[in-house]
Amino acid sequence: QVQLVESGGGLVQPGGSLRLSCAASGSIFSIYFMGWYRQAPAKQRELVATITSGGSTNYASSVKGRFTISRDNAKNTVYLQMNSLKPEDTAVYYCNADVRTVVEGRSPYWGQGTQVTVSS
Repeated sequence: QVQLVESGGGLVQPGGSLRLSCAASGSIFSIYFMGWYRQAPAKQRELVATITSGGSTNYASSVKGRFTISRDNAKNTVYLQMNSLKPEDTAVYYCNADVRTVVEGRSPYWGQGTQVTVSS
């Protein structure tokens, strides 16, 4: 079994910054993609950013230039640095990881979500 635990959400004013973290733990053999998704009220969950084990990144156009995804493979942790935050960034942010475990093979896993609210 694999657990993803997110932290770092909160309330921030427009133009401010937040850093999200997500640590994976459990019977992990290897982690391929890691990423962040978000879901605003009454909207579908959408991709924010992903990063491969080799460090290749992909961003939604709405966050490109403002958000930076990074990972520490030794700690099985992915980060999302969010700068120049806008009210439209308000959402629950979910961590996602494509994990191969020792017993169960390769599967996607999700964190429980962390709320980010951008408001004055």
